[in-house]
Amino acid sequence: MEVYLARQPIFNRRKELYAYELLFRSSMSGGFPGIDGDQATSRILSSSFFTTGISKVSAGKPCFINFTQELLLQGIPAMLPKERVVVEVLEDVSPTPEVVAACRELAVQGYTIALDDFVFAPDLLPLIELAHIIKFDFRLTPPEELYSVLGFLPKHIKLLAEKIETYEEFGVARDLGFSYFQGYFFSRPEVMRHKDIAASKLNLFNLLMAINRQDIDFKQIERMISPDVSLAYKLLRYINSAFYSPVSQVKSVHQAIVYLGAKGTRQFVSLVATSALAADKPGELIRTSIVRARLCELLADCTPGRVDSADLFLLGLFSLLDAMLDAPMEQLLEALSVAEEIKAALTRDQGPYAAYLRAAVAYEQGQWLNCAEGLEALGIGQNEIINAYFDALTWAEHFTDGGTAEETDA
Repeated sequence: MEVYLARQPIFNRRKELYAYELLFRSSMSGGFPGIDGDQATSRILSSSFFTTGISKVSAGKPCFINFTQELLLQGIPAMLPKERVVVEVLEDVSPTPEVVAACRELAVQGYTIALDDFVFAPDLLPLIELAHIIKFDFRLTPPEELYSVLGFLPKHIKLLAEKIETYEEFGVARDLGFSYFQGYFFSRPEVMRHKDIAASKLNLFNLLMAINRQDIDFKQIERMISPDVSLAYKLLRYINSAFYSPVSQVKSVHQAIVYLGAKGTRQFVSLVATSALAADKPGELIRTSIVRARLCELLADCTPGRVDSADLFLLGLFSLLDAMLDAPMEQLLEALSVAEEIKAALTRDQGPYAAYLRAAVAYEQGQWLNCAEGLEALGIGQNEIINAYFDALTWAEHFTDGGTAEETDA
């Protein structure tokens, strides 16, 4: 069966990736035609596609998966690997003796238990004792209420704040004692400013400007990369990897540029420069940008002759540039010689490219209905984006070396 599978990142107190919550459906309409929702979810979770999909989307991190009361009683969580899964008990699950027994058995087997959208009630005490993580909807729970609840929770429980959409909210939640944070705060500018780019990033931004000029001066690009040991090393390591498998080893920046050609060099240099610009930001920011870049490029390939796939790659890659540099998108794009269609899509959500980015972001965030509508408008089949998304994840993990540099503890 087809499964639409996406993920939402969860961070620790250092803004490092801790886990993902999996978002999935068997239909982009959000429903399960002809069968009960629990039955459909059970079929998804037990499918070989889902088991394989977990490894593709998790990047080696734990995956939070929602379970209803019926699925808990059926023992469905135990079908999944305990080292990869956090069993998320939905807020509408009744703490009956049977449910408590099912959760206790999972805990004994070594599964991590999380309680979703927690609101305290005395009858939840048996589940609280079994839980390892408790999730609070940060938008619905006032800080003063959080203070009163947090004081009596068992000390072993880690707290997770959901719907953290700004860095300010992240700071408040961290000061309250939360260990984990879920939301899209990382994809927004931390402190918006209208001033010059920091000197430490200026050379990288100049390289980004040079590589995106209409008439690229490749000798200039070579001169800019060669003295930068880190950039030169990444270029040579990347091109000599199994992903490219050149016939003979590429040993110089000049050889690499010749081998990659204009399109390949523009893509690679844009990737490396953008990644370096975001070095002081959460790693998930650049991962998301790279996934979007590849996904937009693949969606362009689904509509041959209509848009430039190389432009769509840059569209996705630059879609979070304002968050990387804490500067307005208009100001940044004004300095880059990118296509007008890219500027229109990123600054005004207009033009022929905008619909591709909307569809990619909707899929990424599990907004299935919005994604379905966007794909229909583009004339792209819903099944095509499943393979494109997994391809984009694999491609991004290859480029970022699987994201192995981050810690998982708070």
